[in-house]
Amino acid sequence: QVHLAESGGGSVQAGGSLRLSCIVSRYTYATHGSYCMGWFRQHTEKKREGVAVIDNDGTTTYADSVKGRFTISKDGAKNTLYLQMDSLNPEDTGSYYCAGVRGAGCRYVVEDPESAGYIEVWGQGTLVSVSA
Repeated sequence: QVHLAESGGGSVQAGGSLRLSCIVSRYTYATHGSYCMGWFRQHTEKKREGVAVIDNDGTTTYADSVKGRFTISKDGAKNTLYLQMDSLNPEDTGSYYCAGVRGAGCRYVVEDPESAGYIEVWGQGTLVSVSA
């Protein structure tokens, strides 16, 4: 059964914006939304990297490469995780995934998404393509 479903990806010119959404199942949101949710991405031929996470109290952590350009947020009433992406550049191209993270790993997974198995649930991904 699908627990997370991303949407909002597409093609955009450099400097443009996209808003990604991740609709989370009620059970998954109740389990992970109270602790840590995040966005990750993977470009062809590259390893998956962390983009941003948001903790249970709303504290956010961003990868240096997106800091100041991307904003992660969540809406508990709608069981939805968002990623607002502004000032996009070609290096942002890739498949974007939302994920549920164990709270203890929230501080680690942006730097290392595979650390200690903290990421428990993945969405199927949405494609983002940024042209120069």
